[in-house]
Amino acid sequence: MSLKTGDKVALVAPARKVTPEEMAPAVRILEQWGLQVVVPEGLYASDCQFAGDDRHRASILQAQLNDSAIRAIFCARGGYGTVRIVDIIDFETFFQMPKWIVGYSDITVLHSHVASHAHIPTLHAMMPVNFPSDVDWRNVPALVSMHQLLFEDEIHYRFECGGSVSLNRNGKCCAPIVGGNLSVLYSLLASPSDIDTDGKILLLEDLDEYLYHIDRMMRALRRSGKLSGLKGLLVGSLSDMHDNTIPFGRTAEEIVFDTVSDYDYPVAFHCPFGHIGNQNCALPLNRDAKFEVSGNEVKLSF
Repeated sequence: MSLKTGDKVALVAPARKVTPEEMAPAVRILEQWGLQVVVPEGLYASDCQFAGDDRHRASILQAQLNDSAIRAIFCARGGYGTVRIVDIIDFETFFQMPKWIVGYSDITVLHSHVASHAHIPTLHAMMPVNFPSDVDWRNVPALVSMHQLLFEDEIHYRFECGGSVSLNRNGKCCAPIVGGNLSVLYSLLASPSDIDTDGKILLLEDLDEYLYHIDRMMRALRRSGKLSGLKGLLVGSLSDMHDNTIPFGRTAEEIVFDTVSDYDYPVAFHCPFGHIGNQNCALPLNRDAKFEVSGNEVKLSF
């Protein structure tokens, strides 16, 4: 699915609304990459917090999924709303003619739905609303990694985990990566978009949650069997967590580790994926990855 100069790519907004000003940096950078950027009519519609009503947002996404000339679809932003349209999207043409779907956070709905129905890679990566307007893209790790995966279709990461290194569990494996935003994955349990995690590396990241809710969601994943058959656990950013007046007593990372403490697969925390701005490196989901954890060093290659 590698892109080349001159390829057409499209912007869609399956969740929260966006403005032309917010999309301008992404359009400029994608054009610098030699891509033709398609901005569908109606992209900037507004219906309360959404980019148009459900049918409107679904129709724009459907058109880009069906268009054989479009080689990649960039989801403009997250927020909330993708789950409201996923069941009215027909993915059959997409399954026959795959293309990159790019995004993270609320776009975990699309990543998970595709993974639950087909062995087609999607890209967990920075979204257009996050593209910086005043920085050369070559100095932005999130965009450098995205460019490499889109155009060269491979990447090798080697990074040192900060923070809770003592919680890392050494080991190595080779398996597809699935997952994304923890809150979204929790909301998809027992739905047609629920992912199969057996024999997979699970990616988890989240933002702006209460610690007790992190525990609730992790317990739900465990009780539903999502954690027992993993090959590995890759934990990205768990940012801006909240606590109650009576403290929960554990950090988000400690909660996650406690939930998987009696399993033996490799686990890595504070990996550069998720809600961390320019450091949110691109990660192909539903595609085999080599994953190795050794102390604070993590290697990941595709």
